[in-house]
Amino acid sequence: MKIMVTGALGNVGTYVIEELLKMGEEVVAADIDVDKLNMKYKGTTHNVYLDFMVPACFDKALQDVDRIFLMRPPHLAKPEDFKPFMEALKQNNIQFITFLSLMGIEKNPIPPHYKLERFIEETGISYAHVRPGFFMQNVSGIHSVEIREQNQIFVPAGKSKTSFIDAADIGLAVATLLHNPKKYKNTSHTLTGPEALDYNQVAGILSDVTGRKITYAKPSYLKYRHYYINKRNLDKGYVNVTVMLYWMTRMGTAKAVTNEFEKLTGKQPRTFREFARNNISMFNK
Repeated sequence: MKIMVTGALGNVGTYVIEELLKMGEEVVAADIDVDKLNMKYKGTTHNVYLDFMVPACFDKALQDVDRIFLMRPPHLAKPEDFKPFMEALKQNNIQFITFLSLMGIEKNPIPPHYKLERFIEETGISYAHVRPGFFMQNVSGIHSVEIREQNQIFVPAGKSKTSFIDAADIGLAVATLLHNPKKYKNTSHTLTGPEALDYNQVAGILSDVTGRKITYAKPSYLKYRHYYINKRNLDKGYVNVTVMLYWMTRMGTAKAVTNEFEKLTGKQPRTFREFARNNISMFNK
């Protein structure tokens, strides 16, 4: 039987597939653009079209699949949108679901991930919830524009600390769970990096690595929201979700450091300094 990886064109999905293939698993890469999947994976995976809003595609995509890595596309804000897919998982005899959730979600019913965890548990299918801290790739991705162009980090996190984790480490942890479904039946795993940093410390590390003076702008929620919607032209719904996540961060939900990654994989998670060095091209002008 095969393992389906949803969001196979994204950061985490890519790393999950990479690790599963190393483990000798047969992988179904699922996303909305099969041509891109074919170009990306070059025959190493079975590639299928999957759109959570198109139930007609579910049965064909899930054929011969018994385990699945599930992640919520950013544009799907309503947890109820996933209910038809959850029903399809039951009808297709899926045995194990690993869901990419959020750190601290078990205590916060506001983000959609809280309800999605409940929906998964209600299916009766065995599961492993993965609750990672903030991705290091958020800094090298969406927030790298201001770092490159303005030498500043522009996020409304205040003085709070964040235990960043590399998406590559999340991929290895997820693959480990999917490879050992009986061992990790009905479990939850909070994954973090080895340290909690505030954004002044992140700016200091980036200054050391790039050789430029990087500062933390520490904008207000309103200034951040206005900038990302009106200057960066990002989707309003997406920006609103990020504002909520940074509000949670200020409440202290992102600062915990766990040893869950080491317990799952036997390895130490990457530090932010290691990540910055390995991805310096994302921060250089």
